[in-house]
Amino acid sequence: MEEGKGPVKHVLLAKFKDDVTEEKIDELIKGYANLVNLIEPMKAFQWGKDVSIENLHQGFTHIFESSFESKEAVAEYVHHPIHVEFANMFLGSLDKVLVIDYKPTSV
Repeated sequence: MEEGKGPVKHVLLAKFKDDVTEEKIDELIKGYANLVNLIEPMKAFQWGKDVSIENLHQGFTHIFESSFESKEAVAEYVHHPIHVEFANMFLGSLDKVLVIDYKPTSV
């Protein structure tokens, strides 16, 4: 199959540390969502909590998805000073993290 053309999705799965309060998690989510207003290559942002009944989450509780126009735009975002500063703070609150970038592909 051919790789999808067009936008790139940047997906982050997270499990927050047990001692991170709900208030802190809310603050971090608002900060993450605000990056779309501060970093031009980031075109959209969505997030949610695991609601699956399959119990296959491997401890991950939250998902964050950002949209970009290209792989190059993701690279620009990853190295942007505002993202680097936020990521250092955000990652310090996580027990587990998994990041995947993909191009949506239809069969």
